[in-house]
Amino acid sequence: MSNAIDCVHSIEGSGPALFLIHGIGARRAGWAKLVEQLKDSFTCISYDLRGHGDSPVPSGRFGLDDLVDDLEHLRAKLGIERAHFAGHSLGGMIGPAYARRFPQRVISLGLLSTAAFRTEDDSAKVKAVVAAMRERGIGQVLDTLTARWFTDEFAAEHPDVIEWRKQQVMDTPGEVFLNVFDIYAETEMSPWLHEVTAPSLVLTGELDGGCNPRLNKQIADALPNSELVILDGLKHAILIEAPDRVAPPVRQFLLAHS
Repeated sequence: MSNAIDCVHSIEGSGPALFLIHGIGARRAGWAKLVEQLKDSFTCISYDLRGHGDSPVPSGRFGLDDLVDDLEHLRAKLGIERAHFAGHSLGGMIGPAYARRFPQRVISLGLLSTAAFRTEDDSAKVKAVVAAMRERGIGQVLDTLTARWFTDEFAAEHPDVIEWRKQQVMDTPGEVFLNVFDIYAETEMSPWLHEVTAPSLVLTGELDGGCNPRLNKQIADALPNSELVILDGLKHAILIEAPDRVAPPVRQFLLAHS
């Protein structure tokens, strides 16, 4: 825990604690619309990952274990004994890794739009994106990413939201963004997911290229105590594009396990 970073966080609502863990180059603000629909029943704690948003930028490279350390540091600082944890994308890897190390702290787990059981081809594709950003610059590859994150219809109707999301990425220090993308690309949860016994909600978009239903079915099968929800017609950025569709299954799951 000595290398844990004090991450900036927001707390809204009342009821059982729910930690919300965002993904690559995102912010705690990405959870805002979901929090609106959960805060009447849950104390929602969202935070900026190290190097993101208002949280301190670490010196040197870091790994998944360091991100788990940061989360445990935040939990301990807030004095919360047990909580629900939900993560999106990379956050959906941090949550299970946390639950594996600190099972006594976890009431339930939400794995939203995340990946495991990648084939060699799946892994090669995601690593190629990171390589392209290293070679050409993050800004040059951003349109490729946002096209994977948002449906064409949403992007056409909400160009301001797309720009807001791109700006978050550009405001994240380049070395931090590439570092977390490496973690996302190189983490493979399949060898240990079966050890995570907390009730788990596995949820993704039907059209999410990298975190697709094929992989999420395998994730749900590996977890001893899980439910699977596939939201049709959605890509990766479900929290931003369709919070009204994400909230009901998340809320129902959390209430059932509180």
